[in-house]
Amino acid sequence: MITIKEQKNLEDLIDTFPVMNQLRTDLDKDTYLKYLDEMIKQGYKVFALYNDGNIMAVAGVIILTNFYYGRHVWVYDLVTHSDYRSNGYGEILLEFIHKWGEENGCKIVALSSGLERKDAHRFYEKKMGYEKPSYVFKKEL
Repeated sequence: MITIKEQKNLEDLIDTFPVMNQLRTDLDKDTYLKYLDEMIKQGYKVFALYNDGNIMAVAGVIILTNFYYGRHVWVYDLVTHSDYRSNGYGEILLEFIHKWGEENGCKIVALSSGLERKDAHRFYEKKMGYEKPSYVFKKEL
């Protein structure tokens, strides 16, 4: 049975680490929890998709407002456990995020995806109907 639940307590957040770490491979558990503490204070939320009690996919999102998207959901993280990809879990979780965003007054869901993640780009554009309106730039300080 598939369920999606916001991870609110420390134990649930710790349970998401093994899946999130498949996307954010540079994080160790302590750094993950330290960043989570700060991010949650800023409004970041973690949702996990469970199948028969096991976490299959995780999403980290926040509601933001800016001039170009207005009030929107920004998806910082979306990852399906590597053993269970191509089973529809990412699609189910992202559709949940779309509905959650609408329920919270958002008209857009936006995200950024690394240039090397070609399979993810195909998923977002072909399967989920996302468009690619811009590039994201960064500069390390």
